[in-house]
Amino acid sequence: MGSRSRERRSEAVQSTNDSSALSKSSLAARGYVHDAFAALLVPGTARRAPLIHRGYYVRARAVRHCVRAFVERTCAAPGSPRAQILSLGAGSDSLYFRLKTAGRLAEAAVWEVDFPDVAERKAQRIRDTPDLCALTGPFQRGDPGSNLCFESSDYRILGLDLRQLQRLDQALAAAGLDAAAPTLLLAEAVLTYLEPDDAAALIAWAAQRFSNAIFVVYEQMRPQDAFGEFMQQHFRHLNSPLHGLDRFPDAEAQQKRFLQAGWTACRAMDLNEFYRCFLPAEERRRVENLETFDEFEEWHLKCAHYFILAASRGDSLSQTLVFPPSETFPRIDPASPSGVLPASVVTGETQGPGLKRYGHASVLLSPGVIFSAGGFGEQEGRHCRVSKFHMLLRDSDFEWKGNQIGSWGTGAQWDGRLYHTMTRLSDTQALVLGGRLSPVTPALGILQLSYEKEDNCSEDPNVTVTKFGPEDSTLSRWRHSTTEVSCENQKYLFVYGGRSVAEPVLSDWHFLHVGTMTWVRIPVEGEGPEGRHSHSACSWQGGALIAGGLGASEEPLSSVFFLKPITCGFLWESIAIQPPITPRYSHTAHVVNGKLLLVGGVWIHSPAVPGVTIIDLSTGLSFEYQIDTTCVPWPLMLHNHTSILFPEEQQLLLLGGGGNCFSFGTHFNPHPVTLDLSSLSARQ
Repeated sequence: MGSRSRERRSEAVQSTNDSSALSKSSLAARGYVHDAFAALLVPGTARRAPLIHRGYYVRARAVRHCVRAFVERTCAAPGSPRAQILSLGAGSDSLYFRLKTAGRLAEAAVWEVDFPDVAERKAQRIRDTPDLCALTGPFQRGDPGSNLCFESSDYRILGLDLRQLQRLDQALAAAGLDAAAPTLLLAEAVLTYLEPDDAAALIAWAAQRFSNAIFVVYEQMRPQDAFGEFMQQHFRHLNSPLHGLDRFPDAEAQQKRFLQAGWTACRAMDLNEFYRCFLPAEERRRVENLETFDEFEEWHLKCAHYFILAASRGDSLSQTLVFPPSETFPRIDPASPSGVLPASVVTGETQGPGLKRYGHASVLLSPGVIFSAGGFGEQEGRHCRVSKFHMLLRDSDFEWKGNQIGSWGTGAQWDGRLYHTMTRLSDTQALVLGGRLSPVTPALGILQLSYEKEDNCSEDPNVTVTKFGPEDSTLSRWRHSTTEVSCENQKYLFVYGGRSVAEPVLSDWHFLHVGTMTWVRIPVEGEGPEGRHSHSACSWQGGALIAGGLGASEEPLSSVFFLKPITCGFLWESIAIQPPITPRYSHTAHVVNGKLLLVGGVWIHSPAVPGVTIIDLSTGLSFEYQIDTTCVPWPLMLHNHTSILFPEEQQLLLLGGGGNCFSFGTHFNPHPVTLDLSSLSARQ
């Protein structure tokens, strides 16, 4: 790589500090963390989205956990040597000032290293801010030409390139860093921006340089799956690509990386595990209630693609339990795959922005007509709540043609809802229940969508929207399910679960009589499922199968329940499954020949990618199938999607899907995709 190219890469990496600093400032302003100094260290302000706040919160708490464990271990005993914290790539972080205010630096000091421009800018910011100078005490600059930008009795800022290890070693020694003293090295999203060989040299240097140390690392992992690929695309676009992820793709590989470099003990985990195991439930509830939130899939995926690692060496620090073993976050890896289901792009003219959406609903009106409505997606060159409907029509050559159409007439218009349900009433009509306009605004009322196709096939079909029914609290919910069930030869729509403005999960259910469009009471016996949303539901034997979902405390669920028809109403039955399936949500489901198919979704208890889980409803046995995405555009994100089953053709059509992927941008699956289910017939 040429020197100018390396320079541009360095500038791009430095720019990530500015964005991160603004996010940390916004995080503190919204009350996620107590940090009075973040805003003082960065010029300007920015109001970040709740998803960004959560991501930076769990990062801040993971690093704080490690720093606190080190400080409490090294500064507790009187007369112990002065502890040292060496922050590599520190940027605008306020760690020193938070520790100083908390009285944690009486027996410790902080050294920070970053690119010379970044270090000098931070040093100047401190010099110009009286509130910061009051904490550092008397300070001075380094000698002209030295790497020392700021020096006080317990705080030093150095401008150095971490790739130049000899200069780094000499400058730190000159700045008073003691190789024999207990030392915490901290690298937040730093090593991944270095070339793999440079990062390896830095890790090995630290192991050789410090005899009694802990190395804490926070950065990205899991590059192979859809979210990981989209994450990498984002950083490549910023000209700051992530390095080494192919060599060290997961927490286990990162642990081996440090152990092989001379560190004597190491533990790493993803941020889902840290959040569940090392934050008290009361603190999690506090954070989860700070802001209105409805991006659970992206929150869990973000946490699954970042890790926190603590490696140690030396007699005194090797016993420091930064991450003691925990059984509160069991790994539930799926069974070995029983097969592979090939995926392919649907043939025909299905391209265009109409199906680039998520949080929508789709229904098969007739064998050759698939109707989709709502969601968040791409429309007329912008990302918004989609107002146009989408039709997939199959022609005589069995190819699908897609187009998008608006509502017609002077009556009601589509209100832009998402996370609603849609049920077929006839070949030309569908019923929409629930949904939301925003996380604080439910979409009220029942919508009937009527589809009319003119005799002249060159004309686009028309869709008429009719709003009716009482705007009561029954449908003030989203991420719920609506399933067709039968009782005493009458057809009902069974509405279950979801979430609302007031309740994070709902556990109630209601029956809508289709003929009269009125809510009716039907006896239901047995212990019902725990509250959940983003679950799947499908009709079976006149009842409803409820599977998975996100439960209380934002915990994915694995339970499967059957609402079984009985003489006087219905009975809840729990279905025992072996081997146990991995808890998941935001998936779709279908029943094929007595087998329940759970398609895609999000899970947090396994590093594997959700494919298709098959549950034999007669035996309770479960099987896992991977999805072969070789022949479809990548990345393919199978959450917040819809799916349509064609049992006679042994095919499953996947429509839309994707989400707002943390700070990396929004992804929409570009094309409808077909899954070939023919291999499942071998298990008949």
